[in-house]
Amino acid sequence: MKVYEFGADTAPVILLLPGTCCHWKSNFGQVIPLLQRDFRVLCVSYDGFDETESNEFPTMLAETEKIEAYILKNCGGHIRVAYGCSLGGSFVGLLAARKSIHMDYGILGSSDLDQCSKLAAKLQTNLLLPLIYPLIRDGQFKSRFLQKRLEKCSAEKGDYVRAFMAMFGAARPYVTMQSCKNHFYSDLITPLPEGIDVPGTEIHIFYALKMGAKYRARYQQHFAHPVIYEQDLQHEELLACYPYKWAQLVKSIIEQGV
Repeated sequence: MKVYEFGADTAPVILLLPGTCCHWKSNFGQVIPLLQRDFRVLCVSYDGFDETESNEFPTMLAETEKIEAYILKNCGGHIRVAYGCSLGGSFVGLLAARKSIHMDYGILGSSDLDQCSKLAAKLQTNLLLPLIYPLIRDGQFKSRFLQKRLEKCSAEKGDYVRAFMAMFGAARPYVTMQSCKNHFYSDLITPLPEGIDVPGTEIHIFYALKMGAKYRARYQQHFAHPVIYEQDLQHEELLACYPYKWAQLVKSIIEQGV
C-alpha cells in the first residue's frame, strides 16, 4: 500500500479512499488540486492497485490495519476527515468503528455497504469478476456484448458514464485477477457494525437517490446519527461530474465545526 501526499504538512489532514478496484489518481485526480491549498491530502493506493508495487490486495481488515498504522505514524493518530468513494466508505466505517485512530468527520460517497454470507459472496465474485476483470486489465470488456452495452449506455447517458469510467481508471495490466477477487469478496464478507457512534466523530453521507431507497436504511442501520445529503444523482455522480461542487460540499462540512 502506498499513500500519496499533497499540500502542507501542517494543514489539517483529509484522507481519500478510492472505490472498488479504482486507481487513486483517476479516482481523485480532479479534486486533489481543489483540496491541497487548505488540507494535507493523503490519497491511499491500495495493495495490488499501484503500478509502482508488486503485490496483491489482501483483505479489508488487513488493509484497514495498514491505513491505521500509517495514520498513527505520520499523523499522530488523528485526521480531520476521511472520504470514502463507494467501497472506500466501508473503510471509513471500519476506521470509525475500530477506534484505533480518530477522525473528526467521516464521509461516505454513495457507498452501497453490501454484505452477505461467504457462499453468496463467493458466487457473486466468481460470476462477476471474469466479466469485469478484462475492463480493469485491458480497458475494455472481452465480451463484445458487454462492450457494445457500455458504448450504448455511454451514448445514452453521456457525461456521467464517460466521467465514471474515467474515474475508474484506464487499462492496468499490472492488476491481477486475485487482487480484484480479494477486493470484491472481502468487502462483501467483512462485517460493518451496526449503530456506530464514536464521540467526536460525525458521519456524513452523500446519498445518491437514483441508487434506490434501500440504501438510506443501510446508512441508518450502520451509523447511529448519520447526516444524510440527498442528491438526485447516480452513484458517485457528484464526484465524477461535478468536482467543484463536491469539493465545496466537503469543505462546508468541515467548516461547520471550525
